[in-house]
Amino acid sequence: MLDTLRQNWLSNVRGDLLSGTVVALALIPEAIAFSIIAGVDPKVGLYASFCIAFISAFAGGRPAMISAATGAMALVMVDLVKDHGLEYLLAATLLTGVLQIIAGILKLGNLMRFVSRSVVTGFVNALAILIFLAQLPEITGANFTLPVYALLIGGLGIIYLLPYVTRAVPSPLVCIVVITAVALYFGIDVRTVGDMGELPDSLPVFLLPDVPLNLETLKIIFPFSLTLAVVGLLESMMTATIVDDLTDTSSNKSRECVGQGLSNIGAGFLGGMAGCAMIGQSVINVKSGGRTRLSTLVAGVFLLILVVFLGDWVGRIPMAALVAVMIMVSIGTFSWASIAALKTNPKSSSVVMIATVAVVVATHNLALGVLLGVLLSALFFAHKVGQILYVGSELSGDRSHRTYTVVGQVFFTSAEQFIGGFDFKEAVDRVTIDLSRAHFWDITAISSLDKVVIKLRREGAEVALIGLNQASATLVDKFAVHNKPEEVEKLMGH
Repeated sequence: MLDTLRQNWLSNVRGDLLSGTVVALALIPEAIAFSIIAGVDPKVGLYASFCIAFISAFAGGRPAMISAATGAMALVMVDLVKDHGLEYLLAATLLTGVLQIIAGILKLGNLMRFVSRSVVTGFVNALAILIFLAQLPEITGANFTLPVYALLIGGLGIIYLLPYVTRAVPSPLVCIVVITAVALYFGIDVRTVGDMGELPDSLPVFLLPDVPLNLETLKIIFPFSLTLAVVGLLESMMTATIVDDLTDTSSNKSRECVGQGLSNIGAGFLGGMAGCAMIGQSVINVKSGGRTRLSTLVAGVFLLILVVFLGDWVGRIPMAALVAVMIMVSIGTFSWASIAALKTNPKSSSVVMIATVAVVVATHNLALGVLLGVLLSALFFAHKVGQILYVGSELSGDRSHRTYTVVGQVFFTSAEQFIGGFDFKEAVDRVTIDLSRAHFWDITAISSLDKVVIKLRREGAEVALIGLNQASATLVDKFAVHNKPEEVEKLMGH
């Protein structure tokens, strides 16, 4: 027990404290921006970020991963807030948490094994692009000024050059402190965190959503809650996979589902919006030295302290400093090796990766991009496996007996190829079909076997099946009709 506690909380105290501080500072403008996207007061996103980070630190399944209010979730809430208001959003947040807990109990997090590496790479690259695009409003248009770019370049210089001098303090934290000090000392007039929206000046309080507890309310919030739950779990599971790779450790996906659910329930009761894991902040945390649950807890608690008790100081941080940190995250998140790999990877893998990136960037819908990537991966895999089928044959010396040997996988994509391997017009007395090196996977495969046997018998041949493995034999016994005369005509009639 003590060893587990030490490993999960106290094995990297200094690194976790510093990284959590950096993350807390970077969370503030994002939480405010996501609140604006959703159409709610900035404190809704800030309270949510504190609560979700705090609870997930204890209940989540992936140490060092940062969860808070996110842009992907905010986009789903827009119509609900516009049509029904904040109270219905809080109710939807509570229901989202319940659905995510159910998903965790059902171990739906294990479905991540069906997500290919190409989809994960596409997801990462798309998020890196979205993170970068989200910074453009801060350095273009009215914000396209020399002071902004001077501070931005200075911040990037600190981030990338300081590690060559010392790694004692995370360079993103030094960037934020130094750029803020320079802006204040020289009185540089640039956009600050305080310009993003009013920071709350009180602690969150427990409250129940003021909505009617009836079926009509459920009809309103359920579609939004279901979408929020799916998007949140997808982003959280993908982020957990990425942090697993970055830290060379494993995570408990089912526990993460439950942890996200509990976090969102807590956020709903404290006046916050639904959230999930954040890849950008998680990467900041890991690259700044965060490794345990303590870093996530520090990020949440320090965020609340900053906005409630140190709001005046936090409000003076130039957005240019935080933009520099997020550009670093964008550059570090993007898988640059995947571009070179486009020449060497199979074309199907490249198509899946590019399609995932294109859909996510075009729609800002992470779930849609991942879903398309998974579907394309499944189709390409089914097509590839379906091609690995061989039907050979040998005719006896007296030309009265032909033996067919089937090698490979027979299922819905290879069923036609299986049927095409037989000559139904050949005049032979006996046909033996050797299936000892074949496997039948589905009812489409069984139906194709039925058609082959029945057609050969109609040509006057005596047909024998040999070598069926146990799994295939079970399917044949249950679904095949070639030995059921009353079903044969029905099958051949289609």
